[in-house]
Parts: sequence; structure tokens; C-alpha cells
Amino acid sequence: MQHAVGSPLPPHQPGHGPATGWSPAAHHPSAPPQGAAPHGGPPPPPGFTGGHAPQPPGQAPHAQAPQAPGQAPHAPHAPSQAPHAPGGPPVPHPPGPVPPAPEATGHVRLPPGGPVAMPSPPQDTAQADPGATTLAVLLIGPAGAGKTSVAKYWAEHRHVPTAHISLDDVREWVRSGFADPQSGWNDHSEAQYRLARRTCGFAARNFLANGISCILDDAVFPDRPVVGLGGWKRHVGPGLLPVVLLPGLEIVLERNARRSGNRRLTDEEVARIHGRMAGWYGSGLPIIDNSQLDVPGTARLLDDVLTRAIASPPQW
Repeated sequence: MQHAVGSPLPPHQPGHGPATGWSPAAHHPSAPPQGAAPHGGPPPPPGFTGGHAPQPPGQAPHAQAPQAPGQAPHAPHAPSQAPHAPGGPPVPHPPGPVPPAPEATGHVRLPPGGPVAMPSPPQDTAQADPGATTLAVLLIGPAGAGKTSVAKYWAEHRHVPTAHISLDDVREWVRSGFADPQSGWNDHSEAQYRLARRTCGFAARNFLANGISCILDDAVFPDRPVVGLGGWKRHVGPGLLPVVLLPGLEIVLERNARRSGNRRLTDEEVARIHGRMAGWYGSGLPIIDNSQLDVPGTARLLDDVLTRAIASPPQW
């Protein structure tokens, strides 16, 4: 029986392909399925695309075999198995689509940050090299002391990965509603300072936990516990090494005059802050007077101070 192009496909007939369904590959005219007419018969008429080869002349067409009692009708298509190849075993279907491989730049598990411990003193203090030791340093000083410039230079010239975290930069992440301390120190500016300090401490702990040293800078006052060393020790850990930069008043006034924006203070404010920073003398913390030192020279002196601090950590 011939089927016109576009007509519905005929139901499965016993002896014509697998019992699982009809497939064009198994019933292609060039490879008739088992039980179909041999190749010696007449060629199919033009346009023939049906599922059965035409019967030779004089032969009655095949009648559709009735379904056995209680037998479910054949499914039109079953994707689990491919049709039989002529004279061969069933060919299994190819596997389903392969899921894409995970990206090479997927999630990287990082160790959690914890309180920074005190660096272990070296066995031989003469061989201590702060440039190759993972450290957390807090650079303290008044406005115009050169904290940010020295911290940035020191971080860039070490032999191990080192990050620079400036508290003033973190505070200015707040763009709308920034509480500028120059407008007055109040609950709002203090809350933003505490938030910035906690953020710096969180960043420092995570850097250190992943083998990256860090140097922080802040104008910490010795006579104001609310913005004192206690908060930094709480947020970073007991291994934080504080160092004070304290040049002369004339130097900080000159450097402050070269500033712009909200980083520039009045001369009266600079003198007041500088006077309060003098309270660090006698505190036991290392103090560097960088009045006559440029940035590279101050960074080298900072390395010397840290070498002694690693060998004999300051009590603070």
C-alpha cells in the first residue's frame, strides 16, 4: 500500500522493523526491513516516501495484522531504543545531551578570616626580614604625616603580596549622606567611623587568612578610646603591629596645604590634632619622626622598626 507524501504514518506491522515503533532509517527504500520485498522488485514510484515498499505486480497488498487480544497498541515512537539494522542486533540510542562542563573560573573556596595572631619571633633576629613576612601593620599619625603615601609605597615594594587599606578611603565609600568630620564630630560621624573601621578590620582579616599582608592607616588618638587602638585590636586581632608617624608641626602644615577637597584641614585643626598625637610618646609604641625623610626613606625605616617589633612585639 502506498502512502502519499504528507499523509499520516501507518501503524506498525509485524515483521516490519522493531516492535518499538517506526523509524525512517529502518524503512528507507535502499534498505528494506526484514519481511519486505527484496531489492529485485520494481523501484518505488517517484515521490514515494512511505514506510512500506510497493508490492510486486500481481501480488496482493499486505493486510494489517490485527492486535492480539489484550495487547496494547504499539507506541508511535519510543526514544529508548533505535530500530534494528537489517540483519543485525538492535542499535542503542545515543546518550542524551551531555551537560556542559563547569566553567574553569567557577567558585573558589577561600579560607575564612580570623583574628590576626602575633607574628612568631624568628630564631635568629639578625635574619628577620619583614619584607618577606606576612604582617598586619597599622600606621598612625596626624593629618599630613604622610601615612597614606608611606603605606602605599611600602605595600608596593614588598617581596610578598601586600594590600593597603586606608580608613579615610573606606569612609568615603558613603557618597550620599557622608558624615564629614570637618563639619563636626557627632553620633552620625562616629557611627560611620566605627563602620569603616570594622570594614577595614574584616578586609584585613580576610587578606591575612589568604596569605596577603596588609597595612592600614588611620589618625588614631591616644586620648580617645572610642577611636583608639582597642577597636583596631578587636576588629583585626592581637597580631596587629601599630607604628606612629609623627613629623614636626611645620612639616604637617606644609603637607596639609598641598591637599584639596575634604582631606584638607584648617591650620588650627592640623595644629590641634598634632598636639594630641604627642600623647603617643611614652606609650611604648614605636614612633618614626619622618620630618627629614622622603617616602622611600620612611618606608625603609618602617622595615627596620617592624624587624624589631617582630622580634619583640610591643605591648599595647
